[in-house]
Amino acid sequence: MTTSEPSSPVDPLRESVAVMDRLYSPGGCPWDREQTHESLVRYLLEEAHELAEAIETGDRAGMREELGDLLLQVLFHARIASEDPVDPFTVDDVAADLVAKLVRRHPHVFADTAVATGDGHAALYAQWDQIKQQEKQRESVLEGIPLAQGALARAQKVLSRAERAGVGAVTSSSGPTTEPPSVPTLAPGETPPARGAASSGTADGRVVGEEGAPGGTPDDTAERAYGRELLDVVRRAQADGVDAETALRGALREVERAIVATERSASAPRG
Repeated sequence: MTTSEPSSPVDPLRESVAVMDRLYSPGGCPWDREQTHESLVRYLLEEAHELAEAIETGDRAGMREELGDLLLQVLFHARIASEDPVDPFTVDDVAADLVAKLVRRHPHVFADTAVATGDGHAALYAQWDQIKQQEKQRESVLEGIPLAQGALARAQKVLSRAERAGVGAVTSSSGPTTEPPSVPTLAPGETPPARGAASSGTADGRVVGEEGAPGGTPDDTAERAYGRELLDVVRRAQADGVDAETALRGALREVERAIVATERSASAPRG
């Protein structure tokens, strides 16, 4: 009588790599085989936003599912990259690079480098920035901030980088040389002026014609004014330790819930 050796436990992570390999390989899924890094970008962004929503709404089951969907994007891109004729790499290469980076950027954990604690982790931030600068050899603190990032999140990243680099003071003085007029506050039900109105007033009360403030049309002037006010909101959020993008999404969810509640109330049968 022979006894079979116990089977090795399945490694779900390696199994997911194998499943993705089969899906993308010839004879696998035709749709998957047609995809490219570029065609998958919208799905990557979509999954990241869905994960953020699950986290912010406390949806644990949704969070687990969306983490898996985001992992799929990593596996998918790595599988496509493995067949690149010029610069191929695999998911193992991606993981190896990540491990090396994490160890390299945490010498206070993986080496004998002492770092001061407290002060809002200022010493850790300084160490992190110094290591990144040595790695990237960047000429500006703004390098590496993606242009495709949402404007609110990107603005907060710019302000944060500038503050940590000791050049935060310049962020409060940037903008047009001629200060645009403040955005008017409208009373409930009041109609804003039509875009491209014939005239408008400057901040000091001067009346300007169709060209608006020097250097732009009335539309440009209002746009700059709104931009400055939004940037000021982001600056205050940064100072208070609040993520502006998260705060806006939360406020928008409250508005959406109110809209849905109103719609349901209006469509409910009358007794």
